[in-house]
Amino acid sequence: MTPPDRLRALLAEPGFVVMPAVWDGLSAKLSAAAGFKTAFLSGSCVAASRLGGPDLDLISFGEMFDSFNMVHGAAPDTLVLADGDHGYGNAMNVQRTVRAYGRAGAAAILIEDKITPRALTAAGKPCLPHEEARMKIRAAVEAAKDSGILILARTDCRPTQGIDEAVKRIEMYVREGADILFLDSPADDEEIRRAVAAASGRPSFAVLSPGAPRATPSREQAAALGFKIGTYPTGMLSPAVAGIKSGLAALVAGKAESSSALPPAELRAILGYPDYDAQAKRFIVGN
Repeated sequence: MTPPDRLRALLAEPGFVVMPAVWDGLSAKLSAAAGFKTAFLSGSCVAASRLGGPDLDLISFGEMFDSFNMVHGAAPDTLVLADGDHGYGNAMNVQRTVRAYGRAGAAAILIEDKITPRALTAAGKPCLPHEEARMKIRAAVEAAKDSGILILARTDCRPTQGIDEAVKRIEMYVREGADILFLDSPADDEEIRRAVAAASGRPSFAVLSPGAPRATPSREQAAALGFKIGTYPTGMLSPAVAGIKSGLAALVAGKAESSSALPPAELRAILGYPDYDAQAKRFIVGN
């Protein structure tokens, strides 16, 4: 089965699907080792790891696609939902983005309706007019036919255009053939219920990391509200940053490592040194 077919089958099973947010080979490998079948290649995590910066449309298609290849190479069996952002341009750019990820082995791709380039502010996400947003999703669904990659259609218009327009967009995306639906920044449970109902039985996606100005249910609450998939963009990133800061603080204090450091043997095993040696024996001259 192809990655998109495997993801369709997984979404048809009972239960809530947790997608850890990953950004490179190591985060993907650790997620797979923890037993997760899926992962979300998060634009915010890639921006943080590659730029040391915010998720404000500074990351390019090339950088995101390179990060996907790292993730897919380190965890080839993981079903990756790639963050395609706004498609990096107009409807034709959307098609190029969707086709590239489909050929490369992504199971699904997110396409959203915000305007690019964005206004020079971190506040708000002005979104495309209704019909332009329709055409981007129409272009994405058409391009997805080449590989079967699933299209996750996201609307960011709730804060700027209101919940009624956001629900209309979800209904429109369903009619255009989107496979998964995503309302960003719902204000409360009632808005979540409206968005899930508008998805007409297709899976709804949620961001469940705390801290942003949106309704953030627990995993159990999310499932009860009708969400099928949830991701946690800061779930690994924030502890990773905390670990790096702890390591640096230990060095500043004159220590060799922090108290949270892994034993050297465990770190080497995670990074695959024993596996490398086992595989390399086949190619040693004289064996």
